[in-house]
Amino acid sequence: MYLTIKETAEYLKMPESEIASLIRQRKIRAVHDGEQYLINRDQFTTHLEQTEKYRRLIEELLQEPVPEDIDIKDED
Repeated sequence: MYLTIKETAEYLKMPESEIASLIRQRKIRAVHDGEQYLINRDQFTTHLEQTEKYRRLIEELLQEPVPEDIDIKDED
């Protein structure tokens, strides 16, 4: 499925100007049909899946309690 720059910006929750800039930098693949750029939405699937995977991993790590340091001695 192909999206316009505006639709891609909404899909990725980014400003349209940023999407246009990434197209010019060739970081986002797009086709120009003579009037507008069309972007294949499927190219973001892997990126979004990896982002979600890393978000869950970070949440798990933040939930782990900090282990006590065995080198700390109680001075009391």
